[in-house]
Amino acid sequence: MSQLPTTKTSTKSELRTRRHARVRSRINGTPERPRLAFSKSNRFVSAQLIDDVAGRTLVAAHGRAEKGAKKQVSLSVQAAAVGKEIAQKAKTAGIKTVVFDRAGFSYEGQVKALADAAREGGLAF
Repeated sequence: MSQLPTTKTSTKSELRTRRHARVRSRINGTPERPRLAFSKSNRFVSAQLIDDVAGRTLVAAHGRAEKGAKKQVSLSVQAAAVGKEIAQKAKTAGIKTVVFDRAGFSYEGQVKALADAAREGGLAF
């Protein structure tokens, strides 16, 4: 009996990783216009402003609940809070424009909430 050739099926995370690599090949952060990198897990949302030339993080914000807070907020609400916080920190650091890196995620839900809140906070991208 001969075996049929098998095809490799890509998982969702592998497809997202490929999309992220494609996006990152075109997006690069500079000191004047850093990269706003978005990341999420099942519980938290975070964002960083990264200078890729120097290879360092300029500003970071995370959606962790405060100590003692017992209620977990939805990820979209958390993303909006992180967007406002990153915009505020960027403003104090003197950063006005950024390049948005959505990390291969589609521009909806948490990604859109973070981006809209950052724009409302004064960041331009």
